This record gives sequence, C-alpha cells and structure tokens, in this order.
Amino acid sequence: MSDHRAAVRHHTLRTGLVEFDNGSGSIVSVPCTIRDVSATGARLQLNSSAWVAEQFSLTFGSGLRKDCRLAWRKERLIGGAFADGYASADEQAAMMTADEQSRHRLGIGARVKAARELRGYTEGQLAERLSVTPAFVASAEQGEGDIPLYQLMHIADLLMVGLDGLVAGPVPEEVDGV
Repeated sequence: MSDHRAAVRHHTLRTGLVEFDNGSGSIVSVPCTIRDVSATGARLQLNSSAWVAEQFSLTFGSGLRKDCRLAWRKERLIGGAFADGYASADEQAAMMTADEQSRHRLGIGARVKAARELRGYTEGQLAERLSVTPAFVASAEQGEGDIPLYQLMHIADLLMVGLDGLVAGPVPEEVDGV
C-alpha cells in the first residue's frame, strides 16, 4: 500500500472548491464535498459530473489552498494526492473542524494512556520521566490539550511504541465510538 493510501484519514463533510485549467487557459471551478482528509490527500465528492484535470487545486473553507494530482476517480468521487507530499501540522489543523481536532486529540490521549498502562507506568511516573506535571499527563490522556511533537516523541521512546501508533494507530475500544 502506498504512503498516500496508508495515511490515516479524518472523516469530514465540508465544502470545498476544485479548480483547474481546462486546457484552453480558462480556470474551471467545481464545488465539492470534502469527505475525508489525511496528511497526504483528500477524498472528494464532486457536486457535478464535471471532468477534472490531472492537476488541480483544492480550496478548503478555511481558505487553505493545496495543489493536488488526481490519484483515482470513481464516478463523482475522486482522490486527490497533495502535490507537495505531506501537509504540515498547521495545514492539517486548517483542514479539520474544531470537533474533528478534538476527536483526534482524544484518540491520541487514549493511545498514550493505553501504552502507559501496558508498560505499567502511573500518570505520576510518566510525568516524572517527561519532566512535566501529572496534571499535564492527565489532561493529555483525556484529550483536553495538545501534546507537543517533541513530547510525543519522548513518550513513544519511553513507552517503547512507534510514534505513528500514538498519533494514528487504532483507537482503544472505550473511545472508538466517540
């Protein structure tokens, strides 16, 4: 499976705009629904059956504009891969609503808690090893705050898990339905 297809997708139903040159120098704008996004691309549902060029720009409601290449097409659904590779953390945040970001934080916190418990650490022990307060660990595990990347890397090392698993692995069952 390619990196683009393996990237964790975040479900969203927001409007966007697909724009491309129709080959004669005119820009065509096609409204779409952004069904899900990942760090590498987006799955879009076109609001019409318009032809879409191999290279296009996707504009999110937040104003973020990403150049894409057509990865696949099935009727009105298309997959767009970001032309510049991975979206930055700031771009990914702009692609998700506040509710989606909250669910993502909750998932990360649940995975950190599960890994901590699997290794037999208490919140206090993990906090001591990270040089943070136990309240920070509790807050992070409850999805109430962002964990800086350098802290996530340190947590992954301490708990002997992959960073990818903490950020985008399966969500423990007790929070999966959230």
